[in-house]
Amino acid sequence: MTIAQISLFLVRLLAGTGVFLVGVHLLTANIEQLATGKLKELFGRTADKRLVNVGIGAASTALIQSSGVTTVLIVGFVNVGAMSLYQAAAMIMGANIGTTVTAQIAALSAFPITTYIQVLVFAGIMVSMTSKRDGIKKTGLILAGLGLIFAGLALMSDAMKAHRDAIQNLFEVVTNPFLLLLAGVFLTALVQSSSATTSVIIAMSVAGLTVGSGGNEVLYIILGTNIGSCVTALMSSATAGAGARRAGLIHLMFNTLGSVLFFAVLLCWPGFMEATFRRWFPEPATQVAMFHTFFNVACTVLFLPFCGWFVKASERLIREKKAEEPETCLDERMLSSASLAISQLEKELVRLSDTAMEAFRTGYCAFERKDRELIEPTHRLIDRAGGISQSMVNYLIRLSAQSKLADERPISDLHSNLGDIMRIAEIADNFTKYAQKSIDQGLDFSGSVREELGAMVERVEELYALTRQAVLEQDPGLLPRIGRVEDEVDGLRRKLIDSHIQRLNLGECRAESSGVFINLVSNLERLGDHLTYIAYTVRE
Repeated sequence: MTIAQISLFLVRLLAGTGVFLVGVHLLTANIEQLATGKLKELFGRTADKRLVNVGIGAASTALIQSSGVTTVLIVGFVNVGAMSLYQAAAMIMGANIGTTVTAQIAALSAFPITTYIQVLVFAGIMVSMTSKRDGIKKTGLILAGLGLIFAGLALMSDAMKAHRDAIQNLFEVVTNPFLLLLAGVFLTALVQSSSATTSVIIAMSVAGLTVGSGGNEVLYIILGTNIGSCVTALMSSATAGAGARRAGLIHLMFNTLGSVLFFAVLLCWPGFMEATFRRWFPEPATQVAMFHTFFNVACTVLFLPFCGWFVKASERLIREKKAEEPETCLDERMLSSASLAISQLEKELVRLSDTAMEAFRTGYCAFERKDRELIEPTHRLIDRAGGISQSMVNYLIRLSAQSKLADERPISDLHSNLGDIMRIAEIADNFTKYAQKSIDQGLDFSGSVREELGAMVERVEELYALTRQAVLEQDPGLLPRIGRVEDEVDGLRRKLIDSHIQRLNLGECRAESSGVFINLVSNLERLGDHLTYIAYTVRE
């Protein structure tokens, strides 16, 4: 081959690879956005049963066509404490099975009918351009992505066919198993996609090219891609907590041990490919794809009983420090899936509301006990709530920038709820002022008044418990009960103020206490109103 021919070959090969990667990106990104509800439901079914978690990992990866996205999400769940390492280990094994679907799709390029599938590029883009509905637009882009995958594979195969003899002479020289394994690791780490590297190998097979002598050599590259695929999860967990780094390490240990085990088998059995997949499947592309699937399924079957060992090994190698414990439910990894990000925001919202309510309780205790020392702890809790609120606002802004139209309503509700919770923090601050005034002016309230206030506070606490449950469980069935308790809080406000006016008329209360008492009771009613506003953002 001349320099001009080599340059032309590289241009065509890289163009084909680029078209293929664009197709995979379109397919993955749009399936993920359309399937976020299903994805959330899948991850919500995590259990202690290993086979269930393997199935969740495989199904979610097959659904969004990317083991990288799945493992990054798993790392994110571990980082925020929403998933245990035992669950994560089994899911990572399942994700490795799910990722073989892409290779199976690529293997279809060996059949003539896939030439006609490339027309989906045009059909999908036309659907996306002409439709006004977001869901149909996404479906069109998914079809276009599928067509681009086959178009990219065709470009790569054609580029290789044009210079098949020269390329074959080059690949026949490379027979060292260790070198081939490292080539698979390096190429996959470079493009951060084992599916892309495997698909290039499949395109070579379609072009009639073989690696080395045509025996096990191509399988060594596939084993290397499995190790290289760990790079995405390792990079994602590098700056996270100990739990997330352990999940990334488990992924690396599982893939590396499986590859090393099969590497040894292939070294000891030089005729493995000839005796198995080449005999069972006529098309070379199908042989590679089937080995890829068999390898990942076999590794999962072999290592699933040893999930506990992987977890213990990761815990020994990565020590946890108390300072590394997650202090937030938010994780940037979740931003790739709006549904999962919104779910984490709802949990963070509960954490914020817990902090604001704790500030309220501390401020109320400061008033009730006339204890000046409780004022400063109340202010610290208010400041903490302000910090959580700001981080949520920043997260919501980033989520809004990449979310679809269907996600705008829950994002808007979260913004609204943030405002209501920060009003609770302001009410807590008001209670510290009432406490300070009561102390400074020597104001005192009778035992009956304290009992009435205590009854109203109990109703507010009941209202908060119901609202908290409704938000966490997204259960609109609790709304009628929440409405009844809120009516009780309103009724208690009217009753307490009427009773106070009667005591003033009878001379049983000092006039100076009126401002504090009436404002205090009104603030309790406002607190109930804000909790009710939050509860009514929960919908079917």
